[in-house]
Amino acid sequence: MIEDKNTPRTSLSELGEFGLIRHLTKNFEIKQETTHLGIGDDAAVLDFDGKKCVLTTDLLIEGVHFDLTYMPLKHLGYKAVVVNLSDVYAMNAQATQITVSIAVSNRFPLEALEELYAGIETAAKIYNVDVVGGDTTSSTTGLLISITAVGHADQEVLTYRSGAKENDLLVVTGDLGAAYMGLQVLEREKQVFEVNPNSQPDLDQYTYLIERQLKPEARKDIAELLKALDVQPTSMIDISDGLSSEVIHLCTQSKVGANVYEEKIPLDPAVISICEEFKLNSTTVALNGGEDYELLFTIKQEDFPKIKANPNLTVIGHIVDEKSGIGLVTRANEKIALQAQGWNPIKE
Repeated sequence: MIEDKNTPRTSLSELGEFGLIRHLTKNFEIKQETTHLGIGDDAAVLDFDGKKCVLTTDLLIEGVHFDLTYMPLKHLGYKAVVVNLSDVYAMNAQATQITVSIAVSNRFPLEALEELYAGIETAAKIYNVDVVGGDTTSSTTGLLISITAVGHADQEVLTYRSGAKENDLLVVTGDLGAAYMGLQVLEREKQVFEVNPNSQPDLDQYTYLIERQLKPEARKDIAELLKALDVQPTSMIDISDGLSSEVIHLCTQSKVGANVYEEKIPLDPAVISICEEFKLNSTTVALNGGEDYELLFTIKQEDFPKIKANPNLTVIGHIVDEKSGIGLVTRANEKIALQAQGWNPIKE
């Protein structure tokens, strides 16, 4: 058979991760009555006799999502669970079960996999989820981990990306940018080690940043906190690819615009300090760094008094009409268009 040399070839990087997903799944039709929500949010939602089941999956690949030069296998197992549970919590739901599948090359001995699964076991205990299945196979390219997380929520509290309304307040949990700066520290020390394997790095001053990168925590507490405060978020998403990307996802799904105020973005003092050391702009890091696994959500303005004194929550902006666009209001009070420059796993 003669190959057609003129076959069109589109680079995946032209589409980006979410453009690729939309393109490949545009012809999928929902046929099952139990499928309440399919592709397009942090997790799918299934409806079984009124009970809402939340389902999400994630894939981590060595050399793409993690580097075993500085990522201990126990930490990797823990993190692999956490990043999946974060998507469940981003639906304002509670996680209950996970499945774990791995593909592993013959360079890994049994003891290495025991370390990996010790991390998975620790995360399962802390987050109170059951490991209920999975698969194991061989790999020629290193280590791959795929975890599927299952959760549940009542219909009235389940929260989607598409519910934000004009004048809603934009709220984030915790602080941003630390995970990215932790990665920069680890990458720097890796380069030093490659030049001088006998060097002993002093990382004490970077403890918080490195922990946020190697052992992040998902915000299981937020659903319970909001319930206690009698606040029902109107939309929600987790911050895995950078704040700017997540604001744009939320606004696109909700068909609204947003103003994000630079001076309101929560930064830990350690992030500001290390950004100065690396000569990086801390706002840029917070907007585009990724892997914070905090939550971004919107609430009605009348709910502001309920959250204003809570140290876990920071109002960083508000929702505007779609025509006004999605912008960052700088400290100089200038509005510039917010761009999604966060993590893109399929860029060239």
